[in-house]
Amino acid sequence: MEWPACVDEYEKLVTRMNTPRVVIDNAVCPTATLVTVDSARRRGILLEAVQVLIDLNLSIKKAYISSDGRWFMDVFHVTDQDGNKLTDESVISYIEQSMGTIHCDRTSGYNGLTALELTGTDRVGLLSEVFAVLTDLQCNVVEAKVWTHNGRIASLIYVKDCDSGCAIEDSQKIDGIEARLRNLLKGDNDIRSAKTSVSMAVTHTERRLHQMMFADRDYERKPILKPSADSPVVMVQNWAERGYSVVNVQCKDRSKLLFDIVCTLTDMEYVVFHGTVNTAGEKAYLEFYIRHTDGTPISSEPERQRVIQCLEAAIERRGSQGVRLELVAADRQGLLADVTRTFRENGLNVTRAEISTQSDMAINFFYVTDALGNPADPKLIEAVRQRIGLSNLKVKELPLLCHQKVEREEQEVGVGGAVLLSLGSLVRRNLYNLGLIRSYS
Repeated sequence: MEWPACVDEYEKLVTRMNTPRVVIDNAVCPTATLVTVDSARRRGILLEAVQVLIDLNLSIKKAYISSDGRWFMDVFHVTDQDGNKLTDESVISYIEQSMGTIHCDRTSGYNGLTALELTGTDRVGLLSEVFAVLTDLQCNVVEAKVWTHNGRIASLIYVKDCDSGCAIEDSQKIDGIEARLRNLLKGDNDIRSAKTSVSMAVTHTERRLHQMMFADRDYERKPILKPSADSPVVMVQNWAERGYSVVNVQCKDRSKLLFDIVCTLTDMEYVVFHGTVNTAGEKAYLEFYIRHTDGTPISSEPERQRVIQCLEAAIERRGSQGVRLELVAADRQGLLADVTRTFRENGLNVTRAEISTQSDMAINFFYVTDALGNPADPKLIEAVRQRIGLSNLKVKELPLLCHQKVEREEQEVGVGGAVLLSLGSLVRRNLYNLGLIRSYS
């Protein structure tokens, strides 16, 4: 590493001390790649480490989180979306470099675009109206993510000016966009809670969506759908002797689950000191030992209930309701308005959407239900495909979690198992020293 001439030895020492050490190992576990991160403890560093992994669409099958004084160690068992170990050297190198610089400022990756933030009451056809307005205002949608939960909608849409191909900087045009979208979101019943804003710089998109829905207090609103067997179970209790609040979560396993939970705890001003993540079949079991940023545990019953509500909401927001449709087509102005209008005209409601463009191609995913939130009629889906184009719009199964590869006990792995056993013992010893477990043998 080369240092600028102006950097003195003390600054170099501080930088080296605070730079995370990352070890990626494919030999230890037969079913997953181990990513180990050692670093000086700093607020938000766990979230940033998890963010690196989920941005690569990796699945976290197990995790051990342990803070000891001013140091922390995270161990993640990760696979790709197909349940395989990581073998792509470019992916491994990216993880090493990104994890090793998580203390540095990051760019959003959306330079040259204008970000539109929208929250309001969800209704059938709302998304098609939003895209129609943007088309009318000569805004080209480049990227977008849309979430709905408990009758609310939050969307982060990245646009550029159709004429210039650049970010929209004209203040009058920005004011016009905000006004049109705000009126659209208000409708007849959402005069006070509908919100729009325009920004040139945005934090991590999915973290921002969590923040928007949290600020909109979606967790307090009555669920649209009745609780199902897959509804998350969240329990929170205090361990007074050690000054921790203990959070236990049981829910259906899915991608980005750990990120959603850690993101919410972080934005609620809690710090995770210790934790474990385990998955078995389609179930996930997570446990966290947390405190406020001021070092105190949860102090009241209303606060405990609020944590439970917020974590349940964070897990449910990304829950994939409905049929997953993939649209791949040549990008053009008005494409999204036309496609979502077709959904609306056929009584389909978009519960979640991911919009992206690559070169001149639009690659979009929509999760759709009927107007009441029930599974859409397959015949209706087929009719919509006929109108949009059978080769352009395809029905995709919901991402299936790969559980065929049953994870063996670490001690059966021979030499690699011994290494993992030693690593697990180190984590357990830290927990034992803090009184979090009774034995680490």
